[in-house]
Amino acid sequence: MRTTRKPPVRSWTSLTIGGYQVDLAVSGSEALRRGAANEYAVITIDRMLPDLDGIAVMRQLREDGVATPVLIVSALGEVDDRVRGLRAGGDDYLVKPFSFVELLARVDALGRRQRHYRQGNHAACRRPRDRPDVASASRRGKDIFLLPREFQLLEYLVRNEGRVVSRAMLLQHVWDLHFDPSTNIIDVYVGRVRRKVDGQQAYPLIHTVRGIGYCLRAPD
Repeated sequence: MRTTRKPPVRSWTSLTIGGYQVDLAVSGSEALRRGAANEYAVITIDRMLPDLDGIAVMRQLREDGVATPVLIVSALGEVDDRVRGLRAGGDDYLVKPFSFVELLARVDALGRRQRHYRQGNHAACRRPRDRPDVASASRRGKDIFLLPREFQLLEYLVRNEGRVVSRAMLLQHVWDLHFDPSTNIIDVYVGRVRRKVDGQQAYPLIHTVRGIGYCLRAPD
């Protein structure tokens, strides 16, 4: 399959046959407008789009508070390419050429994850677009009071739901530190957030991965 600047018609048709209603954006700017204006179950995006790179589109959507799962589809398949896409906010990465059966399976998996959010199995973080300085969190409809740094920590874990987040990643993205100050600051804050999010709940969302970091995941 040759690489094109817009999704092949067959991909679109396969998703439609699979039961999805599909909106097609043929440029980065259109993808940004649609992603910000609509509530999608899953967004698939190509790295190489006219007028605006797919990574830039995804980063802007995340900055605008759009938490919809994103599947990156690209011919750029080197490890560095995949890592860059995932760290920019992608939830999965599919390299061209690919099987359309695999495409449907990956979209289905991301769709199930999104349904977990809507059913209240996750802690939800929100930043109103008109008031980026205001933030709130909740679990199963119950508001959670968080201090600003606690919110940043939870928001980062939610955005990386299902992935193991290392201590170095938390230091860099939550505290803007690029070195380990050899303190227990992460343990202290994770403990605080865990008590607020998982306290009095039947199952925990925040899990410790011994020797690596933490992972936020809901039960299957």
